[in-house]
Amino acid sequence: MKKKIDNRGFTLIELMVVIVILGILAGLIVPRIMSRPEEARQAKARIQIESLETALKLYKLDNGSYPSTEQGLQALVEPPAVGTLPIKWREGGYLEKGKVPKDPWDNEYVYLCPGTYDDYDIISYGADGEPDGEEKNRDITSWD
Repeated sequence: MKKKIDNRGFTLIELMVVIVILGILAGLIVPRIMSRPEEARQAKARIQIESLETALKLYKLDNGSYPSTEQGLQALVEPPAVGTLPIKWREGGYLEKGKVPKDPWDNEYVYLCPGTYDDYDIISYGADGEPDGEEKNRDITSWD
């Protein structure tokens, strides 16, 4: 009995076509992906600001007011020693990890109370760390 030879498979031309198509797709997709890290940092800053806002609301529920600008966000992790002292500061603080996070660009968040736009303002100045930037340097704020 003769064995039947199976000639199914990919030719060199078919493989080259697939490689060219993958190269074209990579050329279109990679530039879009490369701009995403900055968008991810901005989204992370918004999420962190929302988390800080939640902690500030809990602080106010316990103590009747928000921490002053002088007390800062540090009042969420340790009892303030200046200004109006809290009435019922929660043991363990108001932030889960026991420290105030830095923004995604490794800068401190700016906290103002009373704020210009609300009872308090929280600001990250973006990648450049300076007020009023655009695109990747855009400020991320609690009132936007």
